[in-house]
Amino acid sequence: MREIIDDIDRWRAAGKSVAVARVVKIEGSGPRDPGAAMAVNQDGEVAGSVSGGCVEGAVVSEALAIIADGGPGRMVSFGYSDDEAFAVGLTCGGTIRLFIEPLEW
Repeated sequence: MREIIDDIDRWRAAGKSVAVARVVKIEGSGPRDPGAAMAVNQDGEVAGSVSGGCVEGAVVSEALAIIADGGPGRMVSFGYSDDEAFAVGLTCGGTIRLFIEPLEW
């Protein structure tokens, strides 16, 4: 989380809404460890990474929806199965669970 603090501070100083996604659990193989974080501002700017790129676009979409809704955070999961071969997921074969929440001061 430390690597995204400067960007969050800059965005908040500019009056932008921000959501933060954190890896909370990995099942099987995963690209980032629990605790990895990514911040997204209302303009879609991103700081940090939760998956090394394989699901970042979907996480940005979820974060923007949370910012727009003004609602509470939510848990989301991304993984891979034969049924989801063309869906957003992890090519490494694991599943990551993220908690995405609006950042409030």
